[in-house]
Amino acid sequence: MIFITAKFRILPEHADRWPEISREFTEATRAEPGCLWFDWSRSLDDSNEYVLVEAFRDGEAGAAHVQSAHFKQAQQTLPPHLAETPRIVNTTVPQDDWSELGEMTVPPRD
Repeated sequence: MIFITAKFRILPEHADRWPEISREFTEATRAEPGCLWFDWSRSLDDSNEYVLVEAFRDGEAGAAHVQSAHFKQAQQTLPPHLAETPRIVNTTVPQDDWSELGEMTVPPRD
């Protein structure tokens, strides 16, 4: 799978509304057949930063994502709300879902 993590620094005046601002893009991306997940989180250390964790089935699905109409629309509509160019880590990993963090195994609960 293609695994991507990106950090988005939002202009302070738009930070609280970022989930609403990015909603259309988020929903369209989640509906793509090759999207495994597309999840936003807000930083605990910087309230103007959101972290996006996304995964696509394979390179073909990733290419379809960046060639989609909603991605091209987001390239126009999202940057005016950003304080800087997002930073990204993009890699291919040989799995198709999350693995368990064995070092913090939780025993079965009754």
